[in-house]
Amino acid sequence: MSRGQGVRRFHRWVSMAFTLAVVANFAAMALREGSPPPWVTYAPLPPLGLLLLTGLYLLAQPGLQRFGAWWSSSAGARPAPPPV
Repeated sequence: MSRGQGVRRFHRWVSMAFTLAVVANFAAMALREGSPPPWVTYAPLPPLGLLLLTGLYLLAQPGLQRFGAWWSSSAGARPAPPPV
């Protein structure tokens, strides 16, 4: 499995954990009078941070691959970068 596929799989699993944390947060707010405990309120934040990092990597991955192909295409003078 390549690194990109591993990051994509990890991103999917973290997105499921994030969704469950948000659903638990809403359920705690609906079932409990007042505010829910802080650990329930802040539970979605760690998966959200991981989603941000992996999502940015997955967003930049095609551009990084194009740049790597362009960089290794010639040993001497560099050709113009491919159009984006």
